[in-house]
Amino acid sequence: MKEETIGGRPYHHGDLRRGLIDAARRLLECEGPSALSLRAVAREAGVSPAAPYHHFKDKNELLEAIAEQGWDLLGDMLAKARIESGSNYGPLALVGVTYVRFAREHPALYRVMYDRSRDREALPDRQHGHDGAYDRVRTALVQAGLDPTDLVGLELAAVAAWSAAHGLAEMACFKQFQPLKDQLGGEEAFLRGVFEHMGIFAEGPKR
Repeated sequence: MKEETIGGRPYHHGDLRRGLIDAARRLLECEGPSALSLRAVAREAGVSPAAPYHHFKDKNELLEAIAEQGWDLLGDMLAKARIESGSNYGPLALVGVTYVRFAREHPALYRVMYDRSRDREALPDRQHGHDGAYDRVRTALVQAGLDPTDLVGLELAAVAAWSAAHGLAEMACFKQFQPLKDQLGGEEAFLRGVFEHMGIFAEGPKR
Protein backbone atom coordinates (compact mmCIF):
# COMPACT_ATOMS: atom_id res chain seq x y z
CA MET A 1 0.00 0.00 0.00
CA LYS A 2 1.26 3.45 -0.85
CA GLU A 3 2.24 5.49 2.19
CA GLU A 4 0.19 8.66 2.59
CA THR A 5 2.07 11.92 2.83
CA ILE A 6 1.26 15.56 3.23
CA GLY A 7 3.73 18.19 2.17
CA GLY A 8 6.09 15.36 1.32
CA ARG A 9 6.15 14.15 4.94
CA PRO A 10 4.85 10.66 5.81
CA TYR A 11 1.89 10.55 8.18
CA HIS A 12 1.73 8.31 11.18
CA HIS A 13 -1.66 6.64 11.54
CA GLY A 14 -2.94 8.93 14.29
CA ASP A 15 -1.48 12.01 12.63
CA LEU A 16 -3.41 11.30 9.44
CA ARG A 17 -6.70 11.14 11.31
CA ARG A 18 -5.95 14.42 13.09
CA GLY A 19 -4.79 15.95 9.82
CA LEU A 20 -8.06 15.02 8.13
CA ILE A 21 -10.09 16.50 10.99
CA ASP A 22 -8.03 19.69 10.83
CA ALA A 23 -8.55 19.88 7.06
CA ALA A 24 -12.29 19.33 7.55
CA ARG A 25 -12.43 22.14 10.07
CA ARG A 26 -10.67 24.52 7.67
CA LEU A 27 -13.23 23.71 5.00
CA LEU A 28 -16.03 24.03 7.49
CA GLU A 29 -14.98 27.50 8.66
CA CYS A 30 -14.22 28.80 5.16
CA GLU A 31 -17.02 27.27 3.09
CA GLY A 32 -19.60 25.85 5.47
CA PRO A 33 -20.99 22.32 6.02
CA SER A 34 -22.31 22.01 2.47
CA ALA A 35 -18.74 22.01 1.14
CA LEU A 36 -17.72 19.16 3.38
CA SER A 37 -17.20 15.74 1.81
CA LEU A 38 -14.57 13.05 2.30
CA ARG A 39 -13.21 13.77 -1.18
CA ALA A 40 -12.98 17.51 -0.46
CA VAL A 41 -11.28 16.83 2.86
CA ALA A 42 -8.75 14.55 1.18
CA ARG A 43 -8.01 17.28 -1.36
CA GLU A 44 -7.62 19.89 1.38
CA ALA A 45 -5.29 17.60 3.36
CA GLY A 46 -3.26 16.73 0.26
CA VAL A 47 -3.81 12.97 0.45
CA SER A 48 -5.40 10.44 -1.88
CA PRO A 49 -9.23 10.34 -2.19
CA ALA A 50 -9.22 6.91 -0.52
CA ALA A 51 -7.26 8.02 2.56
CA PRO A 52 -10.20 9.35 4.63
CA TYR A 53 -12.01 6.02 4.31
CA HIS A 54 -9.29 4.37 6.41
CA HIS A 55 -10.48 6.49 9.34
CA PHE A 56 -14.10 7.48 8.65
CA LYS A 57 -16.85 5.33 7.19
CA ASP A 58 -18.67 8.36 5.81
CA LYS A 59 -19.24 12.09 6.27
CA ASN A 60 -21.38 11.42 9.33
CA GLU A 61 -18.49 9.80 11.19
CA LEU A 62 -16.22 12.68 10.19
CA LEU A 63 -18.71 15.21 11.58
CA GLU A 64 -18.89 13.24 14.83
CA ALA A 65 -15.10 13.46 15.14
CA ILE A 66 -15.14 17.20 14.40
CA ALA A 67 -17.81 17.76 17.06
CA GLU A 68 -15.85 15.74 19.63
CA GLN A 69 -12.76 17.83 18.93
CA GLY A 70 -14.85 20.97 19.36
CA TRP A 71 -16.06 19.91 22.80
CA ASP A 72 -12.49 19.11 23.81
CA LEU A 73 -11.36 22.53 22.59
CA LEU A 74 -14.12 24.30 24.52
CA GLY A 75 -13.22 22.41 27.69
CA ASP A 76 -9.55 23.33 27.24
CA MET A 77 -10.45 27.02 26.74
CA LEU A 78 -12.52 27.04 29.93
CA ALA A 79 -9.71 25.38 31.89
CA LYS A 80 -7.11 27.81 30.54
CA ALA A 81 -9.32 30.83 31.24
CA ARG A 82 -9.72 29.79 34.87
CA ILE A 83 -5.95 29.51 35.27
CA GLU A 84 -5.29 32.89 33.64
CA SER A 85 -8.20 34.80 35.16
CA GLY A 86 -7.71 37.83 37.34
CA SER A 87 -9.69 38.98 40.32
CA ASN A 88 -12.07 41.02 38.12
CA TYR A 89 -14.00 37.90 37.14
CA GLY A 90 -16.15 35.66 39.24
CA PRO A 91 -15.90 31.98 38.27
CA LEU A 92 -19.27 31.94 36.53
CA ALA A 93 -18.86 35.20 34.62
CA LEU A 94 -15.50 33.90 33.41
CA VAL A 95 -17.12 30.70 32.15
CA GLY A 96 -19.80 32.69 30.35
CA VAL A 97 -17.42 35.11 28.64
CA THR A 98 -15.09 32.29 27.56
CA TYR A 99 -18.02 30.29 26.18
CA VAL A 100 -19.25 33.21 24.07
CA ARG A 101 -15.72 33.94 22.87
CA PHE A 102 -15.38 30.32 21.74
CA ALA A 103 -18.68 30.47 19.83
CA ARG A 104 -17.65 33.70 18.14
CA GLU A 105 -14.17 32.45 17.19
CA HIS A 106 -15.35 29.07 15.88
CA PRO A 107 -18.88 29.63 14.52
CA ALA A 108 -19.07 26.71 12.09
CA LEU A 109 -17.50 24.29 14.56
CA TYR A 110 -19.91 25.51 17.23
CA ARG A 111 -22.88 24.74 14.97
CA VAL A 112 -21.62 21.24 14.22
CA MET A 113 -21.13 20.54 17.92
CA TYR A 114 -24.78 21.28 18.65
CA ASP A 115 -26.15 19.71 15.48
CA ARG A 116 -24.51 16.43 16.52
CA SER A 117 -25.64 16.65 20.16
CA ARG A 118 -29.37 17.32 20.09
CA ASP A 119 -30.44 13.67 19.98
CA ARG A 120 -27.79 12.35 22.36
CA GLU A 121 -28.49 11.17 25.88
CA ALA A 122 -25.48 13.18 27.07
CA LEU A 123 -23.24 15.87 25.66
CA PRO A 124 -20.17 14.33 23.99
CA ASP A 125 -17.77 15.81 26.55
CA ARG A 126 -19.65 13.91 29.29
CA GLN A 127 -19.51 10.58 27.47
CA HIS A 128 -15.78 10.02 27.86
CA GLY A 129 -15.48 10.25 31.64
CA HIS A 130 -13.30 13.35 31.81
CA ASP A 131 -13.74 16.91 33.06
CA GLY A 132 -15.28 18.45 29.95
CA ALA A 133 -16.91 21.81 29.32
CA TYR A 134 -20.23 21.02 30.99
CA ASP A 135 -18.56 19.65 34.10
CA ARG A 136 -16.42 22.78 34.31
CA VAL A 137 -19.65 24.78 34.50
CA ARG A 138 -20.77 22.61 37.40
CA THR A 139 -17.41 23.14 39.13
CA ALA A 140 -17.75 26.92 38.73
CA LEU A 141 -21.24 26.75 40.24
CA VAL A 142 -19.92 24.96 43.30
CA GLN A 143 -17.14 27.54 43.60
CA ALA A 144 -19.79 30.26 43.38
CA GLY A 145 -21.65 28.78 46.34
CA LEU A 146 -23.95 25.97 45.23
CA ASP A 147 -24.26 23.01 47.57
CA PRO A 148 -22.48 20.10 45.79
CA THR A 149 -24.71 17.60 47.58
CA ASP A 150 -27.86 19.12 46.02
CA LEU A 151 -27.57 17.14 42.81
CA VAL A 152 -30.89 18.25 41.30
CA GLY A 153 -30.24 21.89 42.14
CA LEU A 154 -26.72 21.66 40.73
CA GLU A 155 -28.01 20.16 37.49
CA LEU A 156 -30.74 22.79 37.11
CA ALA A 157 -28.26 25.58 37.80
CA ALA A 158 -25.85 24.15 35.23
CA VAL A 159 -28.62 24.06 32.61
CA ALA A 160 -29.57 27.65 33.49
CA ALA A 161 -25.99 28.90 33.24
CA TRP A 162 -25.33 26.98 30.04
CA SER A 163 -28.55 28.23 28.45
CA ALA A 164 -27.72 31.83 29.37
CA ALA A 165 -24.27 31.58 27.79
CA HIS A 166 -25.68 29.86 24.71
CA GLY A 167 -28.33 32.54 24.31
CA LEU A 168 -25.84 35.38 24.57
CA ALA A 169 -23.54 33.61 22.11
CA GLU A 170 -26.42 33.65 19.63
CA MET A 171 -27.23 37.34 20.22
CA ALA A 172 -23.89 39.01 21.01
CA CYS A 173 -23.23 39.91 17.38
CA PHE A 174 -26.48 41.86 16.98
CA LYS A 175 -25.72 45.33 15.65
CA GLN A 176 -28.24 46.82 18.08
CA PHE A 177 -25.77 46.18 20.92
CA GLN A 178 -22.83 48.05 19.38
CA PRO A 179 -23.58 51.43 21.04
CA LEU A 180 -23.67 49.71 24.43
CA LYS A 181 -20.41 47.89 23.68
CA ASP A 182 -18.80 51.20 22.75
CA GLN A 183 -20.08 52.81 25.92
CA LEU A 184 -18.72 49.98 28.08
CA GLY A 185 -15.35 49.85 26.34
CA GLY A 186 -15.60 46.85 24.06
CA GLU A 187 -17.19 43.46 23.57
CA GLU A 188 -15.58 41.69 26.51
CA ALA A 189 -16.76 44.37 28.93
CA PHE A 190 -20.22 44.07 27.38
CA LEU A 191 -20.28 40.29 27.82
CA ARG A 192 -19.08 40.46 31.39
CA GLY A 193 -21.62 43.17 32.18
CA VAL A 194 -24.48 41.10 30.78
CA PHE A 195 -23.47 38.03 32.75
CA GLU A 196 -22.98 40.00 35.94
CA HIS A 197 -26.55 41.31 35.62
CA MET A 198 -27.92 37.78 35.58
CA GLY A 199 -28.61 36.66 39.12
CA ILE A 200 -26.91 33.29 38.82
CA PHE A 201 -23.73 34.89 37.44
CA ALA A 202 -23.67 38.02 39.59
CA GLU A 203 -24.10 36.56 43.06
CA GLY A 204 -23.86 32.84 42.60
CA PRO A 205 -26.53 30.41 43.77
CA LYS A 206 -27.36 30.24 47.44
CA ARG A 207 -26.39 27.28 49.57
